[in-house]
Amino acid sequence: MASPTSPVPLPALFHRRCGPEMSGQKVLTLLLLLAGSVPPGGSSSARSCGSAGEELCNFICDCGSCSDENQCGYLRGSAVLGTSFTCDFEDGACGWRDVSTSEYKWVRSHANLATWGTGPHSDHSLGTDLGWFMLTVSPPSKTTATAWLRSPTMQEAAATCEISAWYHISGSVLNQTEWPVLRLAMAHGDEVVELWQSPGHRGEGWHQLVAYPGRVTREFQLIFSLTQPPMSGAELALDDIVFRNCGLQERGQQVCGAEESLCSRGSCLAQHRFCDGTDDCGDGSDEDPTQCTSFELCSFEQNLCSWEAEAGQPAWERNTSLNLGTAHGIPSRDHSSNSRAGFFLHVGSTGGTARLSSGTLQATNSCSLVLYCHLHGSATGSLSISYVTNSTKHLVRERTGDLGSLWVRERVDFSVMGSFKVLIEGVAGSGGTVAIDDLILSPGCVQEPEQPSTALPSLGGAGPCAAGELACDSGECIAAELGCDFAATCADGSDETRCGATTFEAGPGGWHDVSVGRLRWGLQSDTEPRSTGTVLAGAFLAVQAGEGQMVAAAKARTPLLGPSGPACAMEMSYHIHSSPQGFLAVSIMDHTTGTSHVAWYTEGQGSTAEGHIQVLLGERSRPFQVELLALVDLQDTASAAVDNVTFVQCHPDMVPPAARELSCNFEKGMCGWYQDQSSDFKWVRGTGQGQGSDHTTGSGYFLAADPSALWSRGQRARLITYVQEPAATERCLSFWYRLAGAQIGTLNLKLRLEGAEETVLWTQRGTQGSVWHRGWATLPATGQRQYWMAFEALRDGFLGDMALDDVALTAGPCGAELSCSFEADACGLVGSGQQRWLRQSNSTGTTVGPPADHTTGTAAGHYLVVSTGRDSLPTGHVAALTSQPYQPSAPAQCLAFWYQLSASTPGSLGVFVEQSGVRRRVLAVSSAEGDAWHRGHATVEADGDWQVKFEAVGAGGDHGYIALDDLHVSDGACPEPASCDFERDMCGWSSAADPRLHSFAWGWKSGVPLTKYPGPEQDHTVGTRNGHYVHFDTSVLGLGGTTALLESQYLPAAAESCLRFWYHMDIPEHLSCGELRVVLQSAAGQRTLWSAAGHRGRGWQSGAVPVQSPGAFQIIFEVTTRRWPMEGTVALDDIAYSAGASCHSSPELPGQERSPGSSVAEAVVGVLLAIIILALAAAGGWCWVKRRGLPSAPPAEGSSPQGFDNITFRDDKVIIEPMPKEGDDN
Repeated sequence: MASPTSPVPLPALFHRRCGPEMSGQKVLTLLLLLAGSVPPGGSSSARSCGSAGEELCNFICDCGSCSDENQCGYLRGSAVLGTSFTCDFEDGACGWRDVSTSEYKWVRSHANLATWGTGPHSDHSLGTDLGWFMLTVSPPSKTTATAWLRSPTMQEAAATCEISAWYHISGSVLNQTEWPVLRLAMAHGDEVVELWQSPGHRGEGWHQLVAYPGRVTREFQLIFSLTQPPMSGAELALDDIVFRNCGLQERGQQVCGAEESLCSRGSCLAQHRFCDGTDDCGDGSDEDPTQCTSFELCSFEQNLCSWEAEAGQPAWERNTSLNLGTAHGIPSRDHSSNSRAGFFLHVGSTGGTARLSSGTLQATNSCSLVLYCHLHGSATGSLSISYVTNSTKHLVRERTGDLGSLWVRERVDFSVMGSFKVLIEGVAGSGGTVAIDDLILSPGCVQEPEQPSTALPSLGGAGPCAAGELACDSGECIAAELGCDFAATCADGSDETRCGATTFEAGPGGWHDVSVGRLRWGLQSDTEPRSTGTVLAGAFLAVQAGEGQMVAAAKARTPLLGPSGPACAMEMSYHIHSSPQGFLAVSIMDHTTGTSHVAWYTEGQGSTAEGHIQVLLGERSRPFQVELLALVDLQDTASAAVDNVTFVQCHPDMVPPAARELSCNFEKGMCGWYQDQSSDFKWVRGTGQGQGSDHTTGSGYFLAADPSALWSRGQRARLITYVQEPAATERCLSFWYRLAGAQIGTLNLKLRLEGAEETVLWTQRGTQGSVWHRGWATLPATGQRQYWMAFEALRDGFLGDMALDDVALTAGPCGAELSCSFEADACGLVGSGQQRWLRQSNSTGTTVGPPADHTTGTAAGHYLVVSTGRDSLPTGHVAALTSQPYQPSAPAQCLAFWYQLSASTPGSLGVFVEQSGVRRRVLAVSSAEGDAWHRGHATVEADGDWQVKFEAVGAGGDHGYIALDDLHVSDGACPEPASCDFERDMCGWSSAADPRLHSFAWGWKSGVPLTKYPGPEQDHTVGTRNGHYVHFDTSVLGLGGTTALLESQYLPAAAESCLRFWYHMDIPEHLSCGELRVVLQSAAGQRTLWSAAGHRGRGWQSGAVPVQSPGAFQIIFEVTTRRWPMEGTVALDDIAYSAGASCHSSPELPGQERSPGSSVAEAVVGVLLAIIILALAAAGGWCWVKRRGLPSAPPAEGSSPQGFDNITFRDDKVIIEPMPKEGDDN
């Protein structure tokens, strides 16, 4: 007998059953083997109190600390989710164990940015890459493979028990026809029962599963299994397993209400739930056979009892789960015994109505019928309960839609003046089944002794419409997909009259209740006068008492709707009177992606709340459904209702007036931009929330996408447009954007032409600082084709935010782009000569080039490259690349770019600036520079439009290349290499883009306080809040990364140079476990030149570091910690690198501080007095720093450090004088 914490031995037969022929039935057999025999002692984990074995893992806190409910497949609670009896995997596996027998296994894991795209981008609990989940891992197998995950032993479960979890499927399987199958099964006694099975193809993202084990009277275990087809490479993540309402009612004598009775345990139960076929009390006393003898129960275990199934097709058929198999939609067990071997009736074929009738019953006013129905797998399946008198059918109750994989209790009362029959009709929708079990007639249902003839009404002949067609009320037939598509197709408009838009005066208007619990939605009339101003009048849809056994929200759905356009919205009036525990919500179920998300939500306030709302549905393909959810306590006079439902601007061809307004400052709305509803990651219109102000006015609105928001779970957030009319000429779309944070993703602008795939017009990745930047893209002429546009925010990280403002569409092309990463296109650069420059990435390119680009630091990033090998570019031949004209916007401009030359025989690169037909060379590189990216820059002083031309000259090598990336033009003269005051940009200083380095990015901001990005309230350069600096918030250091790197460009070998900088720390001393370092990195490795431990309250401090290296090198500022959590900020400003000058030769001293409260006003003192004050302050500051202790630095090293290579390097910086008026040679 296996213990719950030990692996279960399996026979050799198991391995043979894992082959391609393995069926769902065999999977259940293997689940039984995996479960083993459940020992009587329960879990063997140590407990802190002396609970009896039957009180361990029984979903009841028997110990004061609830320690008896830990490591049970759940913990006693989740601090992240705020739910009890939950496993979010943040603190371990909660007792779940992998019991797989092959390399396909379950492991506890979290999202890995280094392997982005191979699994979920985040867990479900936290919504970031730091959260944990269970993950299946395996090399692709040539045969069908299954991974098994088993829970500890749990005790009995109540009939109300609900198990929910979230799962995420990824991998190459998303492009395959065969789909992996996730199953949840329960092992109890000597049987394994499947509780839930994943449906067919589903889109990306997290999906919820909900399973109901039913009443379990003995110990049991749960088993998750994922079966993947051969060579699928599927990965499945499992997270947030929650057990709700699974514990039995506690023992103890209660005082019962007028319509309640006592159970033997002492708890109270509604009288109509006695003798209903379900052990609601938990001790069986409500189903005591001695008390229920007068009830007529038919469990179909032997026959149909007194019920009669009408012959024909389809018909009610008596069967078991064992015989029917494990296809999606099939009941996995009966209700009577919760067993696969138990019998029930089902309708498994489509195309008609199956009918089941009772014997003739006497007239009565006290007859009731309880039955359990199973409607699963189809949104159109239905079950109706009627009574028939004089061959006339009277409908009493109807259930439509997919209720889930469970048996749902239904109860109807009959008050009939004459003899009658009960008629139960089932219609199976496509892909689903309808089943019933445990039909129970109350003692008031008395059979007529002489069985007078009560004929059933005729079903009539076949309908006028063929399969796949919908009948209009006028008699004509239309294609079924034209029903509820927001446009009337029938001549009388009847195809749109029962689609959810209604005042409820003439009926439910297409809404159907799909509740499975003790609340339901039903029509209700306002028969009593109501207070002035109420939104409810006449008939409306309200929450009522339901007959189901679950403790769940009331749910009602529309029929299948769609397709819809981007502006589609549902308007409705609502009313709720409830405690704060109650709520009313609108959810959208998208059957294409298999997702469901809440679009609107309001909580009870303890008083009445009502109003009229608009809920954005957005652009969706068909089919989708709108769902109403409500949870209120009806016994506490609570209520919830909706009325006056309409759908506005929903048909895709119905274009709203604002749809063409692409120019938008978002002050009064979103103009012609709309949310793409395919992801839970959304753009939010707001005024900042601590992220910064808008660009338009500094206090207005802008759009923000925050991947760190707790409610954000999707991979992308998209703004989309309606279809735009064809454009005959080019236009320029400009916009202002912000990408801020230590770990932020990608912002794309995309265009899709009619009949073509989506293309990227503009892209930017990684932090650009907490400042606004301008971006633009030229929209091409589209000829006769319409087009769509989209802004797309991708979650490549979780620490930061993106923002968008002031979008403007103007006539004509944009001109030369001032900043180009070549990720979207070549930015207008035009090649000429014998060999063309190519835009490519290393992962997809055809020409030899750098292994990674400079922008992203990955093989997927793009750059421009030209092959300089003798076969491509013979010796002396030129491949040229010319930019579009740049317009001078300042007396001096800085042209900067990054280049890389192959290690052997790359040829030479010449860079020229051309104005009015006259050009001047500003850079020439011909020697080998290694395989690193180097920065070139030049100051341009031009009095008219100018262009830059890059010329690659062949040198006759074998496989040489020259590459370019990240071209940037900014106002002002270029600073010295590795020197920066950070007022205009970051001057080539950057953070490592490769996520495999597990490092975070430095930010760039002004001194304006931002809640989300703290830092000094003034910079060092100008001493005001308007000055800029780079900064890093150390609180993000932890499991997601332990360092933050700020890297310079490559610098030439230095015999004696000096690095000066100003730094600011605000780290509490008691949390000072981190430090700021200056590191020198070359081909020989790294060495630390300087470091300072974390501190606070000292203002801006200066640092000076001697730099020596015989080879090319980089300078790196690094913030690191040895433990976390850590709090505080580090900032840098006024970095100055002096090549060829020692720190001691400088006349400046490193000692003056700038206190946090200093002001620019102090600088208006006379020149002579200012010099005296600065000298005194410098001397005093130097003494103070000496007393406090200087930051540590290693001893000065010799002029020839060991191990450094001798890489040649040339200074790229050239000042260009104004262009002469007449021609000039080079």
